Amino acid sequence: VMKLNPQQAPLYGDSVITVQLTEEDKVEDDVVLYLVFTGSTVQHCTSTRKINPGSLETISPGHDCCETVKVALCASREGHPVLVVAEESFQFVQDEAYDAAQFLATCAGNQQALNFTRFLDRSRPPAADVDFLDEKVALAFRHLKLPAEWNVLGADQSLTENIPRETLMHFAVRLGLLRLTWFLLQQPGGRGALSIHNNEGATPVSLALERGYQKLHQLLTEEEAREPDSWSTLSHTVHSGDYSVKHHRGLDVYLLTAE
Repeated sequence: VMKLNPQQAPLYGDSVITVQLTEEDKVEDDVVLYLVFTGSTVQHCTSTRKINPGSLETISPGHDCCETVKVALCASREGHPVLVVAEESFQFVQDEAYDAAQFLATCAGNQQALNFTRFLDRSRPPAADVDFLDEKVALAFRHLKLPAEWNVLGADQSLTENIPRETLMHFAVRLGLLRLTWFLLQQPGGRGALSIHNNEGATPVSLALERGYQKLHQLLTEEEAREPDSWSTLSHTVHSGDYSVKHHRGLDVYLLTAE
């Protein structure tokens, strides 16, 4: 028996899972332990990092749908067959950050929805919450399968830059969401959004200045600006195709996903 903590993870993955082993499961040093998550259409395999003899750490994979999957703890040792040491179930769920990313993605050109986000801004959340929100929503956005024609400015590309309007970029900058801003900058329409004025005549760049977000202002104006440090920079895709491999530098864990 093993205990997974927590027993669920958001669809976009990238959260830490601790694996508690029972007395019988404690393993010698030359044994490699990994977890296999088996869903209805995809399977993930993650390496683990030993914290102490009785517990391991790994990173949850990003999954393709909300469901309960089976997790097997496997042990391999050179010259021996692979053993399944323990099994447990695990749940992938759609959390608030995922809902928020989906909402924002569908509202890219919707003025009413974007004005609603401005209304929310009046109750400015504390910095720690903003940081958490930024991290999670940016991770979730990265995991969304955005349609090929998706654009930061919404579907109606015929609008000229001279029409004053709110954009997703105004939203991200107004709240000081560094990582989400970075993500949007890389998407179609992201750079174009920087010169669009809203009804008060503010551009995302002028908003960053007005609010004293120096890092954010640098991100928007410097040619050489690099991605802000975040959980997402800790994990990167090493290979993608029929299968994908991600490396999480923070814990030095690898994740393999295949259909």
